[in-house]
Amino acid sequence: MSSKEVKAELKSAREAIKNKDFKQALKHCKVVLKQENNNYNAWVFIGVAATELQQLDQAQAAYAKATELEPEQLLAWQGLSNLYEKSNQADFKTRLAKVYQKLITLYEPSDKAKCFEVSKKLVDIYQSEKNYLQVARVWQKLILLKEGEDGVQNLELLELWMEMTRLLQATVEDQDNETQQHLPYEVIKLKEICNGTLSIYPTFSYPLEALSEHYIKTGDCSEEAVCYFRRLSELDPNNSVANFGLGVKALQEKKYEDAIKLFKLGLQQRPSSIIGLYNLALAQLKMHRYSDCITSSSQGLELSVGNSDDWTQKLQRIRLEALVRTGRKQDADEVLQIIAQISDAKNDPVLLALKGRALLQKDQTDEAFEVSLELLRLYPSTVEGLTLRGLIYLASNEHNRAEESFLEALYGSSENGEIYFLLGRLYWSKGEETRRDRSKSHAHLLKAANLDPNLGLVFRFLGHFYRQVAQDKGRARGCYNRAFELDSSDAEAGAATVDLSMEQGDMETALAVLQSVTESATPGTAKWAWMRKGLYHLKLGQHQQAITDLQAALRADPQDWVCWECLGEAYLHRRSFTAALRAFAKAHVLQPTSIYSLYQTAAIKQILGQFKEASVEYKQILEQDDYVPALKGLGECLLALAKSALEDCLDGKAIDLIQDSIYYLFRAVQQRPGLSCLWKLLGDACTTCRTVSPNQCKVLVPGALCAKDPPDESKMLDQQQLLIVGERCFGSALRLMPEVPSLWCDLGLNYYHQSRLFNSVSDEDTHPLLEKALQCLKKAVMLDSADYIYWNALGVVAMAKGIDNLALAQHSFIMSVKAESNNVVAWTNLGALYLKKGNIELSHEAFKTAQSLEPHYVNCWIGQALIAETVGSYDTMDLFRHTTELSTHTEGVKAYAYWVCSTLLNKSNRDSELYLYNILQMNAVSAAQVALSKYTERIRTDPDAFIMLGYLNTHLHLKKQATEAFRRAVELLQVSPCMEKLSFALRGYGHALSNNRQNEESVNIYSSTPLEELHDFIGFALACFRTGHLPESIQAYERALAVASSDKEKAYILTALALIQHRLGNLDHAKSLLFKCSMLKMPVPESLQCLCTLGLVHEDVTLANATLTELLKLGEPIGDAVEEGCLLTCTLQALKSNYRGVHRVVSAAIHRYPGNLSLWALLSRLVPQYCPNNANGGAVAGNVACHAHSTFGKSALLYSGVNQLASGHHSSKDRRWNALKTIQRAVLLCPDDPAGWAALMAACHTENTAALLTGSTPNRDCLERAFMTLVSEKVKDLQGGDGLLAQALEGWVLQQAVTGLKQSAQYDQAEALCSQVLSISPEHPVVFLMLRQVQCERLLLSVTDNFVSPAVMEQLNAAVMASHTSVSAWHWLAEMYCCQGLLTEASVACKQSLQLTSQFGDNSGKISSLLRLALVALRPCMAGVCSSGWKDLVLEAITEVLKMGSSPVALLFQALLQFSVKIGGRETRRLLERIVYASPSGTSDTVVSVARWYLLRHLHAKDDTELIDTLLVEGKEAGDTRLLEFHKRLFPSC
Repeated sequence: MSSKEVKAELKSAREAIKNKDFKQALKHCKVVLKQENNNYNAWVFIGVAATELQQLDQAQAAYAKATELEPEQLLAWQGLSNLYEKSNQADFKTRLAKVYQKLITLYEPSDKAKCFEVSKKLVDIYQSEKNYLQVARVWQKLILLKEGEDGVQNLELLELWMEMTRLLQATVEDQDNETQQHLPYEVIKLKEICNGTLSIYPTFSYPLEALSEHYIKTGDCSEEAVCYFRRLSELDPNNSVANFGLGVKALQEKKYEDAIKLFKLGLQQRPSSIIGLYNLALAQLKMHRYSDCITSSSQGLELSVGNSDDWTQKLQRIRLEALVRTGRKQDADEVLQIIAQISDAKNDPVLLALKGRALLQKDQTDEAFEVSLELLRLYPSTVEGLTLRGLIYLASNEHNRAEESFLEALYGSSENGEIYFLLGRLYWSKGEETRRDRSKSHAHLLKAANLDPNLGLVFRFLGHFYRQVAQDKGRARGCYNRAFELDSSDAEAGAATVDLSMEQGDMETALAVLQSVTESATPGTAKWAWMRKGLYHLKLGQHQQAITDLQAALRADPQDWVCWECLGEAYLHRRSFTAALRAFAKAHVLQPTSIYSLYQTAAIKQILGQFKEASVEYKQILEQDDYVPALKGLGECLLALAKSALEDCLDGKAIDLIQDSIYYLFRAVQQRPGLSCLWKLLGDACTTCRTVSPNQCKVLVPGALCAKDPPDESKMLDQQQLLIVGERCFGSALRLMPEVPSLWCDLGLNYYHQSRLFNSVSDEDTHPLLEKALQCLKKAVMLDSADYIYWNALGVVAMAKGIDNLALAQHSFIMSVKAESNNVVAWTNLGALYLKKGNIELSHEAFKTAQSLEPHYVNCWIGQALIAETVGSYDTMDLFRHTTELSTHTEGVKAYAYWVCSTLLNKSNRDSELYLYNILQMNAVSAAQVALSKYTERIRTDPDAFIMLGYLNTHLHLKKQATEAFRRAVELLQVSPCMEKLSFALRGYGHALSNNRQNEESVNIYSSTPLEELHDFIGFALACFRTGHLPESIQAYERALAVASSDKEKAYILTALALIQHRLGNLDHAKSLLFKCSMLKMPVPESLQCLCTLGLVHEDVTLANATLTELLKLGEPIGDAVEEGCLLTCTLQALKSNYRGVHRVVSAAIHRYPGNLSLWALLSRLVPQYCPNNANGGAVAGNVACHAHSTFGKSALLYSGVNQLASGHHSSKDRRWNALKTIQRAVLLCPDDPAGWAALMAACHTENTAALLTGSTPNRDCLERAFMTLVSEKVKDLQGGDGLLAQALEGWVLQQAVTGLKQSAQYDQAEALCSQVLSISPEHPVVFLMLRQVQCERLLLSVTDNFVSPAVMEQLNAAVMASHTSVSAWHWLAEMYCCQGLLTEASVACKQSLQLTSQFGDNSGKISSLLRLALVALRPCMAGVCSSGWKDLVLEAITEVLKMGSSPVALLFQALLQFSVKIGGRETRRLLERIVYASPSGTSDTVVSVARWYLLRHLHAKDDTELIDTLLVEGKEAGDTRLLEFHKRLFPSC
């Protein structure tokens, strides 16, 4: 190949490389090399292409070949350097330095810039390889190269020298001697260049900055270095290097505060300076600002990690020491984690010591001790190890060993301030001897302060010494202040500084300290400052600011109970009582033993008037301690409760409270006898009893208080003695504080109340007491003439009987009004004074003014009422009524009761407006009775009040209360000369006894007093009637008839006489008297009702009909007459055997009076007896009465349950609405009603029966005996007319129990139960019959063919005949005859039961007997023995049933009879379909199911498949599985 072709191929290769077609380039190069194996360019192009194709070995070989061919050509060497730089192969990196050296040689003569660039790359390689000699040589060659250039600036040379110095200085420890020989020369050269530059550019700071940075890195702080730092600072005050240099100098001189400021200034310009952050952290560590040190060192570590291992290690050590020094457990965890990551930590004593301290902070004393042993083993007698061991001993309370370790450490480091501090703190807290003499501790603390004046803990303990031992508060304050300045987080020092400043009165300094702390504090910190600031504001009365500060303190520590108490105090001063209560409650929760929080809680409740709750809190305090404020507060609360009870006339309760109040107040006096307030409260408690009736006031008082022996026992005092004790208490208070006017006033009023107890004694006994009272009140007025209370009290005493100084009284009241114009009491007393003097007009004006000042003050209204009574106003009664509404005042209550009773006794004004308004509209009787009850509870010696109370109670039908009131009135009037009052009281007493069913006593009382009025004769007659003295009763009624003035009164008396004659058996006489009543001009409904009842009892339908007609002529019945008339009408319909009419009568009455709930209850009661087919309606009626009225509801609920029983509502049919649930509610409401328990027994039996029918197990069995026992216990309480009901209930329950036992096949128990009853009542035919029934059923079960002998049947017949009046007995006998095939005898038994039910008027029993008779007669018909006699008997019985009402069972029997006559007849299908498809709601499922069964037989006989399908669909919807099974039998193919 020619040279042209070679050039063409090379050109093509160059174009391919340019176009990045490197494979094609390789082909062209290979073509060239085949011809010219030593072609330089071809090898270079192969190297380029192979490099791009990542064929590095081929590229390296190509470049190497090229360099061998022409070693002085740059192109191959440049390619080789690029290849090595891009590759990560280790062998390539090792060869790169040689390539750079060759390139430097090639670049040096021609391209200085390229030479300089490659030289720097070579320096980096040698630096990474730690080949510092080659670094120095290359860098020196670079400087020489630079110096040889023309026009080079000194600044450029300076930068090169600085860079070389930096590189070599940073690695001086790893350099050999030859390398280090370059350093002095380089530093000297650096200084020369800097000085030369400064001489040319004196204002240029860069040379100084470069030189200063060199000094900082070398740690040189000589005078020369400092001179450069200062010159640089003068040129540029904010220069970071100058600040760093001056900071290092300050750090060496232990001027740590200045150093910190300088380092912070430098870091503002260079925030990423590692050396600046390191020195700042070091200075902060020396100043014991550990949190700041941790922050600075952490920032430095973030910058140094990965850049400089040396700085990383230094910063890590500083940070570890700062973390340990904080004393926080979380910091200790971090220290242990960091040390665990350091591989050679065990070989570093400092790190081992730090690890031990961290373990000690985590209370891992054993692990820390092991570390100390390891440290002392590796490095004996090291200060760190000995100090650590001493700290461990100190934590274990081994003070002597700790002292030895610290002293040994101090021997090794005599200038260690920390060890001196640890010794001083140890001596401060050491044994008792050291505690007494703190001088040794003081000396060591002083030494520590001298050696380390920046350790705040030293100054804190020095403050403790000067405060507690030396009692030098000035020095103590200075020491605390210094400690707080050194460590602003030292809450104890800060708090002590503020406390001492406040104690010394320097409030401004204290506030300034608190303000500075709180302003810089973050939320949730500086609790001590916020708390003290809050207390400061609280002391100044700035309550809102105090609350804000204390809330801030609680954010820092929500569990500080003291702070909660302070906050509660602030709320209390701001009158925010609810918030204060919550705060004190929280404090008490946090600290249950704190008495203060509990006391303040009680005090606030006392302020709010919650005296009962406050008393509970006070008593809790007293369980812990006899705290005098709590005793005082409890006494005040009990006294307030007593006064409240007195206002409600609860005198007994008030006496108990007064007694307790005296007890607790006297306990307080025993603790603090020098407190006048306690004696005053004791006097108030004793004087409060003045309101109570003297015969009720009996109080137990400590013997020491009433000056009676023995002093440790309580004595019972009456009212007078208690007032005297109160007098002594006020005297004791005055001896302590003789110039207090309120005490003189209280003493005077005490004398006044004592004088009022002697109202029955001569004036000579009361006058001295009144004189004393007058003198005391004058003394009070003299001491404080501006107090209206004292003037008013003086007027009251001056006006009292025995003084009668009305002029002084008037003057006193007027002065009281002048002292306080809004003085309702003084105006009222002034009105009473004018009324006493007879000046009505002035009295009215005074009372009027008092009313305008305080409309709720009762005394002024009583005064107006007395004025109205004096002038004869119609408003008198209304005014007295208003006084009883305002308050219970004895005069107002008695006056109002008098007016009410007077109005009631005047029977001529019943239609007047005055009566309608004052008595009826204003509910006067009830209001007067309530008020008078309170009056008589307090005043037990007023017979007039008791007479009026008895009269009002009688009017309100309060029988027992009326009896007691009249009895008390009679007792009081026995010794009274007023016979008229006694006679009235006796008559009222007799009437009350009669109403209360104490008839014998009533007769005796009536007999002891002359009878004059109609009311008295009638009462006496009624009492005689109730005691069975009928002749005397007739005589009394005849005397009453003689004095009766109106036809209405005569009618009532004649009716009563008729009832007595009927009781005596004189029926004709009774009728004549009742007819005589009906002939009067004004007949009364009661007489006609009695006449109608008489006709019904004796089955005189004509008389009953006529009487009911006359009743309807009297007009619409009102009230109870509606139910009574309805009941009479229903009874008449039942007597006529019109049982449907019974239901219609009650339903019509309900439609007419739907709001009369008694009618709903009556309907629910009558439906089961007369219309059981409508039992669902009866249940609904009972529910209506139950929900609408509580009185009728109790009985109506039971009626509703019985109706549900009759309609078959059991729990398996309806879980929510069934008989069991309803009757259970009825029993719950009336647990003493035996009928309810009997109904519950029936409901349980129903549930058991339903369970058996559905194939499930009954879960309410074995309850029969329990129900029998309950009913027997309940019926014992029934008396009088209910005796028959009790007997009937017991008999029914026995039958039910036996039935239940038989159903569950417990024949032994049933027989035993009957035998047990017969053993008590041998002549009991019903029980004997039940016994025979049980025995017979057992016999039937024992034989296989159910056949019994004729002898047994004779015995059964005899047993039934013995109780021939039992319908159920005849039914059972009929069943037994049917079982034996004796249908004729069975029909006879059914007819006998039918006769009995007709005789008794038992509608349900009659229907049952007829249906049983029809069933007996239907049996031979269904068996094909259909004689005309049996068929006629079935038809006759069914017809009678249908006459009495609709009966699905009767319709079924009718259809079955037709089925037996003609199975395929149309009438048969019609009758069966009427039952299946058209039966009314409530029809028994069993009846419908039987009808479906026979209808299917009929349709099968007719082969009517269409109707059969319709019937099957209806049966499936009804769930009639019996029908479906029968269909499968009839049609197996289907």
